[in-house]
Amino acid sequence: MTTASICTIGDEILIGQIVDTNSAHISRALNDLGIRVSEMVSTGDRLADIISTLESGLRKNDIVIVTGGLGPTKDDITKKALAMLSEAECWKRNPEQLEIIHRILSARGLDVLEINLAQADVPDTCTVIPNKLGTAPVMVFDFPKERFGHNATLYSLPGVPFEAIGALNDVMSDIRSKYSVSDIYHKTVMTFGIAESALSEMISEWEDNLPSDMHLAYLPNPLTGVRLRLSIYGGERSVQESRINERLEDLEAILGDAMYSDEDETLETCIGKLLKGTGMTISTAESCTGGTIAAMLTSVAGSSEYYLGSVVSYANNVKTEVLGVDEKILVRHGAVSSECVAAMADGVRRLTGSDFSIATSGIAGPGGGSDAKPVGLVWIGVSSQKSTETFSMVFKGDRKRNIERFAANALNILRKKLVNELNN
Repeated sequence: MTTASICTIGDEILIGQIVDTNSAHISRALNDLGIRVSEMVSTGDRLADIISTLESGLRKNDIVIVTGGLGPTKDDITKKALAMLSEAECWKRNPEQLEIIHRILSARGLDVLEINLAQADVPDTCTVIPNKLGTAPVMVFDFPKERFGHNATLYSLPGVPFEAIGALNDVMSDIRSKYSVSDIYHKTVMTFGIAESALSEMISEWEDNLPSDMHLAYLPNPLTGVRLRLSIYGGERSVQESRINERLEDLEAILGDAMYSDEDETLETCIGKLLKGTGMTISTAESCTGGTIAAMLTSVAGSSEYYLGSVVSYANNVKTEVLGVDEKILVRHGAVSSECVAAMADGVRRLTGSDFSIATSGIAGPGGGSDAKPVGLVWIGVSSQKSTETFSMVFKGDRKRNIERFAANALNILRKKLVNELNN
């Protein structure tokens, strides 16, 4: 199987000044093409380190894709490193990239300086894929078998994500013309409400019986639950898909309603799919989550079809005056209680006229907790015309993480209620 290494260059990545998003985009594009990414590495702006890292990648892989260090300033030294690595004898100015540079700078009303024109200069050992979105071209270096023990190709892309992503189609086309590619099939199952360790125990026997060429990965996330990704490398895609789907039937029987999707999607997307076309609507009343649930629900395109609105009732007087929570509930039980979230959920459903509603009240921290009601406690209420139910949970995290978990678990409770009532 053809393999690839992805390398990002720049001290700004190593010191955490910027986040490397290029590697994720490049990896997805390579996987779609049927090329296995064996490693992702980052190196700083030092000539010897760049050359050493790229040589290592080329020895171990058929393809290396590197981003960064192609700017016009003196700290951008990737091009010099590539010239030394490829044993270039001279530089040549690429006319296609030169024309693009003139066009981009003129459109911006900027003077065309020699430092800009020099970005079209490339080592004589490479071919060029013009960068239509920026001034630094994509350089392609083909190394013969004698150099690294196998034919190898290095692609140098600009570090600006917009430009790197924009060049991927041309880069993938070039790879396809040089290397044989085989299908890689990934299937993702989304679960929620079961911790990764407990999930592993639950499906242990199923996992042990997977074929040797079928690989399972656990990918936990507090907002989406635990992803289970099944992968097969090599073979025909249609056969791979059929084989994995057979295994998923048994997995779904084990997981029950803890499995909420057989696609890589979020809880809010799943809720949208359940509601679209039904004419049913939802609303939210949030205290401790402060509008997080509303933001998650409305991040889904088309959510205006089923989402009516929210009341962020952080203060008690908003709970009583807007949502109609009885003051006696707050006096007797407090805002963080089963009785309060039930009244909040009922209140926002009446207020908006929605068919379903969800409400939250809790203690996100770091202060405000007690022995009876510790930091991390949340009460969640879910209401419909048929019934109103409440649930409590306690999480251990900082304020941000607690709020995220409160919101995600509220969405999961809403999802389960929708499944039960819309299907019955």
